[in-house]
Amino acid sequence: MTQTAQAVLAPPSKPFGQRVFDIVLWGGIIVLLIASFGPAEISKFPLLFSNSENMRQFASGFLNPDFSNWRDLVEKMWLTVQMAIWGTCLAILFAVPLGLLGARNVTPAFIQLPVRRMMDLIRSVPDLVIGTAFLVAVGLGPFAGVMALALNTGGVLAKLFAEAVEAIDRGPVEGVRATGAARLQEIVWGVIPQVAPLWTSYALYRFESNSRSATVLGLIGAGGIGQILFDSMNSFNYSLTAAISIVIVAAVTLIDLLSQTIRARLL
Repeated sequence: MTQTAQAVLAPPSKPFGQRVFDIVLWGGIIVLLIASFGPAEISKFPLLFSNSENMRQFASGFLNPDFSNWRDLVEKMWLTVQMAIWGTCLAILFAVPLGLLGARNVTPAFIQLPVRRMMDLIRSVPDLVIGTAFLVAVGLGPFAGVMALALNTGGVLAKLFAEAVEAIDRGPVEGVRATGAARLQEIVWGVIPQVAPLWTSYALYRFESNSRSATVLGLIGAGGIGQILFDSMNSFNYSLTAAISIVIVAAVTLIDLLSQTIRARLL
């Protein structure tokens, strides 16, 4: 075999510095896994089998779901979906301007960097903490849950929107600029048409996520099906818990199918 053929068949070789970085990176991950073995109580894994009788008793309740009060379950689930709808819509209104301000190819660094850090701050605060803050202000009820979803989702969508803007093709923007358009017109006619389908896909995905997240907010009294879910779990009424879980799964599945249909028409 000639040297040329051997060179073609030889696997690509990474530079020495990159190989060292890979070793340090993966070695660090392995060390971190080993160091966190005890704090994460991974040693309790065998208890999943030694305490199998307790798990069977727990599962037996789920095999007999209680749908005797199904109308109330459906009504509470619909309220949860409404919370997710409003939370997502408010988040989109919040995320669009922040997404544009947080994009490096649209906004100067002295504006873009503070906006990015603000988005990091908003995303890092858990929904339950934000919801509790709004409960103090407006009292128990769905509105506190809506605002908690809106802020957290707004931070997430703003980051995704900004990254979508940074990945656009500069050609259409430069074409609009060549016509003598103002900066705002460049964004409206050169940027928004490119990112709108992807933004819509991100928003639909977050709506699906919010339909699930809204149930957790019932823990703090934000209304919806989550509130009766936690009540049933605290009273060890696993049959009712199973019925609630089935209703949530069915609702989220329907929302996912609807979102897929909408995304398929847009993308």
